[in-house]
Amino acid sequence: MLLCMNGKKAIFYLIFLLTASTLCAQEVQWASKLIGFSSEFRKETSGQEFRASQALGAPNTLPPFGLSACAWSPYNSDSNVEEWLKVGFGTPQKARQLYIVENFNQGCITQVYAYDPDGKETLLFENNYNLLPDVGKVTNIIIADSNLVIAAVKIVLNPSRVKGYNQIDAIGLSHVSQPFVPKINVSPKAPPEIIKENLGTAINSKAQEVAPMIAPDGKTIFFTRGKHEANIGGIVAETQDVWFAKKEGDAWSEAQNMGPPINNADNNAIVSISPDGKTLYLMNVYRPDGTMTFGLSKSTRTKTGWTSPTECKVEDIRNLDKKNNTEFAISPKGNVLVMSVKREDTYGERDLYVSFLKGDGTWSKPVNMGFVINTADIESAPFVATDNKTLYFTSYGHPGYGGGDIFVTRRLDDSWCKWSEPENLGAGINTPQWDGFLSIPASGEYAYMSSMQNAIGSEDIFRFKVYNAIKPDAVAIISGSVLDAETQKPLSSEIVTGLMKDSTSTTKIEYDPETGEYKLIVPVQEAYRLSANKDGFIAVDKVVDLSKEKRFRDIKQNIYLIPIKVGAKITLSNVMFEQSKSELLPQALPDLGKIVGMMVRYPNMEVLLEGHTDNQGELLLNVKLAEQRVGEVKKHLESKGIVGSRVATKAWGPAKPIASNETEEARKRNRRVEFTILKM
Repeated sequence: MLLCMNGKKAIFYLIFLLTASTLCAQEVQWASKLIGFSSEFRKETSGQEFRASQALGAPNTLPPFGLSACAWSPYNSDSNVEEWLKVGFGTPQKARQLYIVENFNQGCITQVYAYDPDGKETLLFENNYNLLPDVGKVTNIIIADSNLVIAAVKIVLNPSRVKGYNQIDAIGLSHVSQPFVPKINVSPKAPPEIIKENLGTAINSKAQEVAPMIAPDGKTIFFTRGKHEANIGGIVAETQDVWFAKKEGDAWSEAQNMGPPINNADNNAIVSISPDGKTLYLMNVYRPDGTMTFGLSKSTRTKTGWTSPTECKVEDIRNLDKKNNTEFAISPKGNVLVMSVKREDTYGERDLYVSFLKGDGTWSKPVNMGFVINTADIESAPFVATDNKTLYFTSYGHPGYGGGDIFVTRRLDDSWCKWSEPENLGAGINTPQWDGFLSIPASGEYAYMSSMQNAIGSEDIFRFKVYNAIKPDAVAIISGSVLDAETQKPLSSEIVTGLMKDSTSTTKIEYDPETGEYKLIVPVQEAYRLSANKDGFIAVDKVVDLSKEKRFRDIKQNIYLIPIKVGAKITLSNVMFEQSKSELLPQALPDLGKIVGMMVRYPNMEVLLEGHTDNQGELLLNVKLAEQRVGEVKKHLESKGIVGSRVATKAWGPAKPIASNETEEARKRNRRVEFTILKM
């Protein structure tokens, strides 16, 4: 049989062939085709754990090695029955060495054969050496015939030589004489030293603190605390509750239990927070009788507190994991759900899957996120950064430092199934024990995570400064209130954020002044239009230009709504014309669309349209330009069905400045168009 390599090992093969970051990456060709095998251990009927195909691609295990689901295990252990594996290489080649990564219970190889492109067999190795005490090793076989072109290799094992199951992780050819040394895929730009700081006794205790979830603004941290006497279930039940703390300068306040309705006597955990901090996504489905079942829920903040969690319905949501272990993450836009579960098409013990929010408010059937991320082992604890494309997760299958390590990968398209090769965050962050649940606020300055090493209790929460190579793309937080332009009082409304360059809508949120400011997270290096919608009012749009920004910004921006009544004046100060020209620019159309909509809703409305310029140039030419511009605006309104007699015009030129004209920014304010409602 012939099987092309599956899973992330295919990507590792390409990495080792194409990158030039290390000598090993340049010189090793890893087996890429499964030609045949005697048997393979199958933990279950589905999944790729321990299959013969796991011997393809670059190694997943590293010294000191050990048992891995990402390596081939023959079906039999401690047996005299001969086992064998035959693999092929994408490009037949001459080689000086053959590398065999024996990651677990090494020493069972008895013969190794090579095959040229015509199928001619050559014995490369026969085992006569004494067994070593090491769990695993890289066997380097020197190839005597330097002219031998190798297309395939067959490895023969005698399982009885070493007690227990025997594993082979990878098989590679090289034309160099140096021994192969497995390496972890860590960014070459990782700093030599990273300080990982325990958050201290305000957060951590002798109990268990895991799953930190930092609010996007970095001012509140939520986490899960287990086996604690102050949990609702008590210390005897060993259940988990959600706790939180507030940032006070550089320190954290003493953590508090969130209490009902977020916590009950079962296991409770927060998995994501909305950008405005007003929606919490929670593990499990809260039943009316107080019990829990597998799934996802959400709770929203009101002026009286958090609402009872309600189910987020996901099509065909199932988890075949016998312990029902799972984690979820919601994208910052709130329309993508990433989950760690086991299903029929899972590569390993658990994979990452993606689900999309549908028009009816439910979520689509989960789809496996692909072999670049998922391995034959466990992928868990996903976190989607505020840039909506950087994903952090914990993996037992990708090469790491032991236990589960944290990795970063970046989304390559909108399918959420194509990703960059995951990078290990490095030895300063990952430890020989388990590490996971990374969370980063919008600033991207510090990351928060759970780790066992140097913990006060079984697991603690730590933070470290995020180095550039693993940072998400920079974003900005835009926050503020929606106010009545006359009374300055807050108004509940819908807020819409759009890109200036094409007037597309990017975000819609509901603003409720009783629950605090609105908060939006947007990528930098774009210009945005902020608007608000409320019956009986018309908005004065605000432009937030981040097109030249490359770093995180925290911007305060109120949005004003003008009551629609006689005498109301609406100033359109957004750029509507090219300098010294009267043709309307595309970015002017949304503002004018609002005027059209208002005049359609109020068919008896009449308005005065006034044009203003700065003081640059000759007075008469500026007045003429203002007249041409208001004429163009009136013509546009007429093209949308507004009768011309309802629109009076006046051209003032530079006669009525609202700023000094001394700077370009001030002159921009003076170049404006004003609408005044004359009649309703």
